[in-house]
Amino acid sequence: MPEYHQPEKNNFLYPCTRYYGKVKPENLVFHSNLQEFAQKVGYIAGLETGGKLSLEEAYEQINKLWQQLQYSKQELGVGAEFK
Repeated sequence: MPEYHQPEKNNFLYPCTRYYGKVKPENLVFHSNLQEFAQKVGYIAGLETGGKLSLEEAYEQINKLWQQLQYSKQELGVGAEFK
């Protein structure tokens, strides 16, 4: 693929959505972490569907990612105003 198609390819493979919430550094970081979580879960689900990962392996990997996301949310203090 020619080099000039690289941005289009990256936008297709790694779509990023715009952040619409309250603009604070911790919210932007969490939004980025959330997008990364969703992208990795999609990859893991695809690998499990394709038979490259067992159901248990996929569950464990997604559970680990979820715990990392929860830790990130807690450390950043995101959503604390809604409690």
